[in-house]
Formats: sequence, structure tokens, C-alpha cells
Amino acid sequence: MELEQIIEEYSNHLLRLAYFYLKNQAAAEDVVQDVLIKFYQSNYEERGQIKAYLTMMTINKSKDYLKSWAYKKIQLQTKWWMKTSDPDHVVQQEERSKIGAAILKLPLKYREPIILYYYEELSIQRVAELLEIPENTVKTQLRRAREQLRPTLEGQWEVLNHE
Repeated sequence: MELEQIIEEYSNHLLRLAYFYLKNQAAAEDVVQDVLIKFYQSNYEERGQIKAYLTMMTINKSKDYLKSWAYKKIQLQTKWWMKTSDPDHVVQQEERSKIGAAILKLPLKYREPIILYYYEELSIQRVAELLEIPENTVKTQLRRAREQLRPTLEGQWEVLNHE
């Protein structure tokens, strides 16, 4: 498969995934670009699904970014900037979907399973494999994430109505 075809087919998926981790469009674009460059430079042998391989690379790169000094520095600057009233930020907040915003507020350990299970439509077994945790832990984290989302999203996200 050619690199252009891979970019065409998977870049939106990877960008959305990175954004759910990082909550920053520019950082998500950087992560996806790094993942695609690393994939191109690697000697990838067709061992399975390219999508799963790129997804795992994106998750790992996003986690690395969240641990980095650059991210922590940006967070500090953002907190300082938010103290001054920024009308653009208010507009951006209103444009975000309520569901997406609520999910982004979850702690990472609850956000990951929700994103992988509901947005990426992976099975609980596959989520457990990707996160390298037991299946029962995934089930527990999904249940706790839904419990945290319920007060905010009751009646707005049909997933909460059936659980």
C-alpha cells in the first residue's frame, strides 16, 4: 500500500483519535504527522491491520506528548491566558459538541476506553489488548466513565439511556 493511500485512508481517523487524547488540534496534527513519518521510515511488514498498527502508534505518541515538557509548558501558559478574557475561547467552547466536551473532561484512564469502545468501535477484548489491561478493568472503567457522564449528558447521549 502506498503512503499517499495510507494518508488518504487513515489520516482523519488518526487525527480524531489524537485530538481526543490531546484536546488540541495543532498538537494532534503534529502527532499524526510524526506517526506517519515514523511509519514511512519503518520497515513495516504486513503482519496485520495497518489501521490497528497506526492506531496504536498514535495512542502511544499521544501519551508521550502528554508526558512531555512541551505539553506541561503549554498547559501553564493556557491557564495564565485564560485568566484574561479571551472571546475566541468562548466561541470555541460553544462550538464544541456537549458530548465531546464532556468526554474530554474525563480523566485519561476513563477517556481512553470510552473513545476506543464507542468512537473506534473496538470490542472490549481489543480495548484491553491495546491498553494492556484486563478485560474486567476495561468494563469497570467504561461503567465509571458512563457514571461520570450521566449527570451532564442524561437524555443527550443514547448510550447512557441503555446502560
